[in-house]
Amino acid sequence: MTHRPNPPTSHTAPIHIIGGGLAGSEAAWQAANAGARVVLHEMRPKRGTEAHKTAGLAELVCSNSFRSDDWEYNAVGLLHAEMRRANSLIMACGDTHKLPAGGALAVDRDAFSAEVTSKLETHPLITIERDEVAGLPPDDWSSVIIATGPLTSPALSEAVGQLTCETELAFFDAIAPIVHYDSINHDIAWRQSRYDKAGPGGTGADYINCPMDEVQYNVFIDALLDGDKTVFKEWEENTPYFNGCLPIEVMAERGRETLRHGPMKPVGLTNPRDPNTKPHAIVQLRQDNALGSLWNMVGFQTKLKYGAQTEIFRMIPGLEEAEFARLGGLHRNTFLNSPKLLDRTLRLKKAPRLRFAGQITGVEGYVESAAIGLLAGRFAAWERLGQQPSLPPETTALGGLINHITGGHLTADSADTDNSKIASRSFQPMNINFGLLPPPDPGSIATHDADGKRIKGKAKGLAKKRAVAERAIADVENWLGSSNASQAAE
Repeated sequence: MTHRPNPPTSHTAPIHIIGGGLAGSEAAWQAANAGARVVLHEMRPKRGTEAHKTAGLAELVCSNSFRSDDWEYNAVGLLHAEMRRANSLIMACGDTHKLPAGGALAVDRDAFSAEVTSKLETHPLITIERDEVAGLPPDDWSSVIIATGPLTSPALSEAVGQLTCETELAFFDAIAPIVHYDSINHDIAWRQSRYDKAGPGGTGADYINCPMDEVQYNVFIDALLDGDKTVFKEWEENTPYFNGCLPIEVMAERGRETLRHGPMKPVGLTNPRDPNTKPHAIVQLRQDNALGSLWNMVGFQTKLKYGAQTEIFRMIPGLEEAEFARLGGLHRNTFLNSPKLLDRTLRLKKAPRLRFAGQITGVEGYVESAAIGLLAGRFAAWERLGQQPSLPPETTALGGLINHITGGHLTADSADTDNSKIASRSFQPMNINFGLLPPPDPGSIATHDADGKRIKGKAKGLAKKRAVAERAIADVENWLGSSNASQAAE
């Protein structure tokens, strides 16, 4: 369906946005709210992808979690807070359809996508075209944002590669299985969030926990290592994994204890049926829809074949009779050599009418992708309306992400003064983290707690994170305020 909006208030040529995922949807919302006309192109349902199941905009194809919502001590929570202040569509719809998930922000994926789609379809400055843009956009599209994500269509991907003379960079990303709630054995599993932490819409008992003793864990690890796995095509064999989303069997190959220190760590949880015995490992499931009928196996992305998945995952205590609404899978993601190819406002240096946004730029994660869409939409709108694009301060999470993908966070050495060359040697996708932000002024870090006791150890590290977060919130508010003032003056 093509949505035709009411006559626009601006007579400028439209901004064309290719891709209706998280980044494209956010870019369209931001650009239109800034006063620019937008045409959003989404090829689904006319043409599907390896991972998408619906025609909805901003469909979540992997986890339903936006990760931590703690802005004071977690970098992704800080990014949430900055985006909310910037009137993010993705964050607003996520908050509307949040599910219990401890300290994380998890969403009902179908309701979330439907809300995003409705908001964009009814915006008076946005037209949605359900078509594929095969190859480079037409020359008369003077402002384009390419937000086609990790599953960019072959024709467009090849055209961009030819334009940039770059060899495609890629990595593998994996999907975790989803289990029907009624098939879980609740005589074994119990409800509890790690450390009883209640997050957005949560109660402190937001996860289902399946315990393993040491024997069960070792038998499970052996099965993972021996399980029948997806075989790569020859052209895929040298493609690396993204470390933030490793298949569980790859983690197991790195050492028998790796999973116990990752998604199966037993800390912060107590089995109410045997409180005096600490489980050797724990598998957690997180609510995946508002009805509570579907639960996602946290951190259990996999490249095991379907038959092996059902056999091996039913070895987990509590999942002996598990029925799967969706099994895990593996897909190949692509991203640009952004530090070399893009300028600071995400324009392609060789063709400045083209901007890129989202995961294709080299950020990883739902929220990070949407954040780059937010910035690309604002940059394009400001440029279209005759205003100077304003970069977010490097002290903010938004600024940290821009610096990462454009190479601005690196320092040139005496042998090579071109930052983009340095960055392009080792550029890999990255989630937001406090390491992307400059350290705070030492004087801004709390040294004593409320009782006057000196802060030491881990608490000292938390105090530093809090100082970084407080500075970021102040700086992003100043940036947004000055940007809005400049727009109003224009």
